[in-house]
Amino acid sequence: MTARIIGDAQIFFLIFVRVFALIQTAPLLSSESIPQIAKVGLSFFSAFAVFPWVVAGYSVPDFGLEYAMLAVGEAMIGVIYGFILSTVFAAFQTSGQFFSLQMGFGASQVFDPLAQIEIPLMGQFLNIIAMFVFVGTMGFQKIFLSGVIQSFETVKAVEIAAQREDLIAMMLVTFSRMFENALVLSFPILGTLFLVSVTMGLLAKAAPQMNLLMLGFPLSIGVAFLMIFLTMPYLVAAFERLLDAGFGVLSLIHTVPEVVP
Repeated sequence: MTARIIGDAQIFFLIFVRVFALIQTAPLLSSESIPQIAKVGLSFFSAFAVFPWVVAGYSVPDFGLEYAMLAVGEAMIGVIYGFILSTVFAAFQTSGQFFSLQMGFGASQVFDPLAQIEIPLMGQFLNIIAMFVFVGTMGFQKIFLSGVIQSFETVKAVEIAAQREDLIAMMLVTFSRMFENALVLSFPILGTLFLVSVTMGLLAKAAPQMNLLMLGFPLSIGVAFLMIFLTMPYLVAAFERLLDAGFGVLSLIHTVPEVVP
């Protein structure tokens, strides 16, 4: 096996490039808290594992400009796969940002150790829930099955270069659907908080002597958490559907013109 890899070192390096690019952008694995040497090691062993299934139908040119461009194409494929999977997490995080302001947490920010940025509290809360569901539904196994092995069966770097315009359009559609999914996920809580705001406004008009400002924030926070508790099973099911849809898009990248509406 080792001798075969040494003999086909050009192919092994291309496999390694795609896997490493995927790990650098995939959910959880792209965290800066994971040492780069660990990512390189995981990429190496993953490439070593899939090499026997890939090398049979993989032909590459000799070292040169064409080979370098092919390596860039492999890196782009890995980045695209990781980006599409990351939009599933981004949808949950964005949905939390939508109703954070309405429930009184608009000014609260927490540090996200994965993205290395500050995000609203509820966005991080839903993001953590999505992480647990991702791990519980064997998301890592799906990444290395659908994102690595099947990717070499369905798409080649040369095909991606030939369909770059359609691929960019598909990525834009995926990005726009992320906001659409985030809005749909936040609708139950946003609608409930809107009704609470309307009720508080009517009470303020009917009884001006009541100090509704002191009651408004605790009531909004309590109602929002109650709605999150009631809708949690549906949020988990929604994440599983979005994750399956993300892997479904990955399996259709080789038919990009058919995916883009």
